[in-house]
Amino acid sequence: MHTGVHVALDFNRVGFQSDHLVMPVSVDRSPYWQARIPVFRVRGTDGPSVLLMAGNHGDEYEGCMALTRILPLLKSAEEAGRLKGAVTVLPYVNLPAVMAARRCSPLDGGNLNRAFPGDPAGGPTQRIAHCLEQDLFPKHDIVFDLHSGGTSMAHLPTGLIEEYADPAKQAEAERLLSAMAMPYAFIARNGAEAPTSMAGAIRAGAIAISGEFGGGASLTPQSVALTAQAINGVLMAAGLLDAPLLPSTATPHRTVFLTLNEYEQAIYAPHRGWFEPAVEIGDTVRPGDLAGHFADFERPLDPPVALHVARAGVVMSRRLHVDCLPGDCLLQVGKFADR
Repeated sequence: MHTGVHVALDFNRVGFQSDHLVMPVSVDRSPYWQARIPVFRVRGTDGPSVLLMAGNHGDEYEGCMALTRILPLLKSAEEAGRLKGAVTVLPYVNLPAVMAARRCSPLDGGNLNRAFPGDPAGGPTQRIAHCLEQDLFPKHDIVFDLHSGGTSMAHLPTGLIEEYADPAKQAEAERLLSAMAMPYAFIARNGAEAPTSMAGAIRAGAIAISGEFGGGASLTPQSVALTAQAINGVLMAAGLLDAPLLPSTATPHRTVFLTLNEYEQAIYAPHRGWFEPAVEIGDTVRPGDLAGHFADFERPLDPPVALHVARAGVVMSRRLHVDCLPGDCLLQVGKFADR
């Protein structure tokens, strides 16, 4: 077999399973090599089915860490008769990228979160996306894909859902989003045909939720605690558990909703240069506020260019790297939602 991804899980089996998504990839070192992506499933009594996944981008670690830690806790909960439903866990769904500490796959340069619905005969990233959307997502009621800002971005801790055409699904997605108890959340409008995991899960009939839990390819006590709180909240709100599993020191928040749907809510590098920010994530800004300065390091005698905010709101993300190329996103401002 030279295409697709092989899935050997028995989705009807009660108890704990540990297996791999097996993907054939011919490389110089090994013509019949298999990329083996760990997958786990725990099924208890009858109830909803939830897919937890992280490592969609390989330099985002909060979800990977949390999902690794929850596995023995889920197993113990099932053995004690506390798990009402089933949980499938993919702690490193884009394993080649995770092992390379890169956003995109070293096998083909693919960005998994821009590869859906995928192609079973395509490159490795396309095949993982196809397996998720066609084989795994349809078997679950809820898909929770955990993200963070990655190597180059600091990101406000934020829950995320897409906007649904179905009012009932929209209400359920917002209920789960609120159960995460994150400081902020936003509703995206990428559309039904978007190449993201969330759009793929929606096309497969699941409720899709996500979140940004940190940034800088690092972990902090806050980002770890918020990730655990969000996972606990979703599993309890979905009815699988009656108490938290993961330990968390986070304080639940009444979530503030933001929107991010205008081009003018972001600032981009105009040319090669150095970015000196004047604001930090979480800052409240107004139109005209100074966002930072941009210096042309090839023209050191020229004064830096002042960059200004175009929309009022909260700074959601900020570039961490000083050195920038044209088109690099420097800043995003989330507008307060009318609710």
